[in-house]
Amino acid sequence: MVFVRFSGCNLKCPFCDTDHSGFLEMGAEEIVKEASRAGGACGRVCVTGGEPLLQLDKTLVEALHEAGFKIHVETNGTRLLPEGVDWVTMSPKQDVEGLQGNGAVALERADEVKVVYLGKDVEKWAEFPAPWHFLQPCSCANTDEAISYIQRHPHWRLSLQTHKLMDIR
Repeated sequence: MVFVRFSGCNLKCPFCDTDHSGFLEMGAEEIVKEASRAGGACGRVCVTGGEPLLQLDKTLVEALHEAGFKIHVETNGTRLLPEGVDWVTMSPKQDVEGLQGNGAVALERADEVKVVYLGKDVEKWAEFPAPWHFLQPCSCANTDEAISYIQRHPHWRLSLQTHKLMDIR
């Protein structure tokens, strides 16, 4: 999978580790060209961020599809999707203490829900319409606590930031 990471976010989560200060502005053609060069044979692009739905639009979706890509998006769920996205991972943030911005979820469905586990009850997200529900320890700092929660609530699955565990930046 090729990852297209957009800069900028409509939320400021206190645990966010993304540097939004640097970016290279590109149009749909340039993004498709780079995605194809980086791994076009894989046929999949994950559009992530920041909050990718601040930039992902119908033009880019159509251009990626025309180039043969299936499109995955990883979003905080506060913005509506353009038509044509093939897979949606929603990582809601509205219950995060210290959140700056309106974290209210605008999506009505997702293919998977991935909640950053901060040690609180997250069961309301287990009811969100999605076939898959994952808990992700916050920056791998509370992995044991997240596993313990999942053991008590087995409808959740564990999602690890493997790159952080392996110290890959």
